Amino acid sequence: QVQLVESGGGSVQAGGSLRLSCVASRYTISGNCMAWFRQAPGKEREGVGTIYPGGLVTYYADSVRGRVTIDRDNAKNTMSLQLFGLKPEDTAMYYCAAGSTYCDSLNAADFPYWGQGTQVTVSS
Repeated sequence: QVQLVESGGGSVQAGGSLRLSCVASRYTISGNCMAWFRQAPGKEREGVGTIYPGGLVTYYADSVRGRVTIDRDNAKNTMSLQLFGLKPEDTAMYYCAAGSTYCDSLNAADFPYWGQGTQVTVSS
């Protein structure tokens, strides 16, 4: 079955940076839309951004635009999320998702495949 495994989360102070990674197995990301979502305690899962199959086009949520960058390496079957200028409100579990038909969608229901998440905690 498809496996998506995230890594790179951790605890940082406000203003800091993190780079999250997602490695896919039993699934070829090439040709498929990929995305990052996040979910804070007590809140709904929120889209962070998507990346088109070729890696040249990305789409970001307003809440993070200008503070995140998504990229992918289709040859290595990986995707990354670079977070910078982190704020306490960015604290959440961050999830890698794959398989949507709509590459500009930040609707979690459009993505059939999910990782287990990696925790990001930002202190003030």
